[in-house]
Amino acid sequence: MTAELASILDFIRYGASRFAAAGLTFGHGYDNALDEATQLVLHALHLPHDLNPVYGQARLVAAEKAAVLALFERRINERKPACYLTGEAWFAALSFKCDERALVPRSPIAELIEAGFEPWRNGRPLNRVLDLCTGGGCIAIASAHYLPEALVDGVDLSDAALGLAQENADRLLVADRVRLLKSDLFNELTGETYDLIVTNPPYVTRAEVEALPDEYRHEPESGLIAGEDGLDLALRILRDAPNFLNDDGFLICEVGESERALVNLFPQVPFIWIEFKVGQMGIFLLEKVDLLTWHNEFAVVAKERGL
Repeated sequence: MTAELASILDFIRYGASRFAAAGLTFGHGYDNALDEATQLVLHALHLPHDLNPVYGQARLVAAEKAAVLALFERRINERKPACYLTGEAWFAALSFKCDERALVPRSPIAELIEAGFEPWRNGRPLNRVLDLCTGGGCIAIASAHYLPEALVDGVDLSDAALGLAQENADRLLVADRVRLLKSDLFNELTGETYDLIVTNPPYVTRAEVEALPDEYRHEPESGLIAGEDGLDLALRILRDAPNFLNDDGFLICEVGESERALVNLFPQVPFIWIEFKVGQMGIFLLEKVDLLTWHNEFAVVAKERGL
């Protein structure tokens, strides 16, 4: 079989066919078998992820073929996301170190970061930014990269995730402007205030996690589950965020598929559901004034849930 496969394109096509036949799930940086096979082939060959297509007909030597096929077999047999196999994930056009200490970066918030949070920022200064539930640091670090004037705090409860985030801050040369803190959301941030709080907290229900494909079981469960409706962390953030925002500050929060549950809980709250290039993705914006206006409602529901 290896004699019949010769070029980079041969192996990409073969990998995509194998992945489709094996029923793999794609959702960790790549959404289809062809793109994932491409990245695994290029990684195995130590080639850049954006290799010029003109090299597609380049032929592999025996050792390279063996390396590519071994990576394909691991992807199929272990059901491990490709980013964990390569150790690299791309977020906001930046290369991040990626391993099982944190979720694979894949939030559409990347699109907002690359745009400097416009038009929602509306020209406001963003001198201090907070990324809650930073995981491997992608949102905090990318924000520092695209907002060179900003000092960014990245907060997480996991020591392992914070270790990975520090490695990424060093990797992307923003460690002087990114401070990483261990905290259960706002608990250790007394006295701090920010122009923007941006967060992609856990928002998946336990029932949904139990039904997820095997690929997701390699990720830390603590980065996914957030109560019966996926809103336990979001409710705490909504309740407490105004205490940590400057007067003209605003909150951007991802709740994914829990959007419907949030709207059902608070049908009168003027959530701004942000539209992305691919449509609405369960990410809302609220200004501090709105967080204050509806604070009692957020606090009551949080208290009812024992949060």
